[in-house]
Amino acid sequence: MQARARKRFGQHFLHERAIVERIIAAFDPRPGETIVEIGPGRGALTLPLLERGALLHAIEIDRDLAARLPALVAGRGELVLHQADALRFDFAALARGGRLRVIGNLPYNISTPLLFHLLEQADATSDMVFMLQKEVADRIAAEPGTEDYGRLSVMLQWRFKVEHLFDVAPGAFQPPPKVQSSVVRLRPRPPAEMISVNRERFARVVQAAFGQRRKTLRNSLRGVVDEDGFARAGIDSARRAETLTIEEFAALTESA
Repeated sequence: MQARARKRFGQHFLHERAIVERIIAAFDPRPGETIVEIGPGRGALTLPLLERGALLHAIEIDRDLAARLPALVAGRGELVLHQADALRFDFAALARGGRLRVIGNLPYNISTPLLFHLLEQADATSDMVFMLQKEVADRIAAEPGTEDYGRLSVMLQWRFKVEHLFDVAPGAFQPPPKVQSSVVRLRPRPPAEMISVNRERFARVVQAAFGQRRKTLRNSLRGVVDEDGFARAGIDSARRAETLTIEEFAALTESA
């Protein structure tokens, strides 16, 4: 008997074989790599990952699913199971100075905070491939001046190269979600490609700017950037946050 999906964990189990194969092909796991799967669920991605010969760490918060996984994968490869909350998992400690490859069909109710958690540990990863709610994927890849562009767009694009791979219909899951899904790839930018800025100050400026996105920057950043700061950055304080590029946010950070 298969484990039932639990609403409190936001579970929608991937079951369509063609989509599984497409994700694995895009991820392209190799023997000897260290891979982390977030939310293995019923093992749709777990089994083909193990068959590729990688060392696989699986993070599963659901105790029932975690209990079933060892028997499911017995004799199929090398699996290290972590019955843990991915939102609190220390990926950097697992990497031990190296870099992990990360993959997962992320629970939609935690995908945004989980992405911010992984952002903090980007140095421990070499690439990540995730199934996400399409709305979240669109926000990640959004460009300035668009409705989807926001804090998530700026922070992730500052640190990662974002690639939208393909969309997935609800019928690929059990139970089917009420939304479309997308598969995306995130690769940490090398230092030479990153905009040099203090990360903590940058994050504060971006969060404040989008905290009241309907307001002008003069109002949303009141107490954070003064008029002299806007002048030094060469940015009109009457603009709104969604019109700024990452480079302009960095300039505002430096002038704050």
